[in-house]
Amino acid sequence: MINREDMLELTRRMTVSRSSIKRIAGSYMDDEGYVDGTFNVNFLKLSASEKQTNLNIAKSIPFADTNVNLKEFKFSESGEEKGSLWQLLLGMKACELKNDALMDTFYEIIAETYVSHKEYAVYVFHDIYDIPAKASDKERLWESEEVFEYMIGAVCPLVEEYTPGLPEWGFIFPMFSDRCGDIHRVGIYNADKDHPHMEMERLFQIKQ
Repeated sequence: MINREDMLELTRRMTVSRSSIKRIAGSYMDDEGYVDGTFNVNFLKLSASEKQTNLNIAKSIPFADTNVNLKEFKFSESGEEKGSLWQLLLGMKACELKNDALMDTFYEIIAETYVSHKEYAVYVFHDIYDIPAKASDKERLWESEEVFEYMIGAVCPLVEEYTPGLPEWGFIFPMFSDRCGDIHRVGIYNADKDHPHMEMERLFQIKQ
């Protein structure tokens, strides 16, 4: 089960002035699921309005209703084998989204799996959060206790050409639990909780 306070700790920082997101990469898919263009940029070089637009997308994943729209899953043993999506995600995180070959592979896998009959975008955000230590009375201290490096992925329908709406599906990897990262777990988001994208759960090879 997801502790909502863990998610709120992440989202409180997702403002233009406080965000520590370093990079955003993505692709645009046509209505047949083919890649129609990609991008890979330094988040800090975006304008304030561009940052806000993208933060709205990223924030909607961890800020979703916990254990309803956003659920935690554990990767199966086979899901962590060599050549798995899990291994690809670790590689994407390690290179901070800067390896275009890895990103292109990820987009192609999503395009082959995700069920949609309209144009959509795949966005991936890379963030490094210096988790502040807390005193025994739960007041924050200035010293960093641990570093949490993670990605937020979002699949968004296009409302205009190259203009995404809010996500229909997304993920957080690694999962943030008890104020630390867990590479064996992932948070999966579905905007429509009654009709989740089960094809993506099968792709991730996860279990609740």
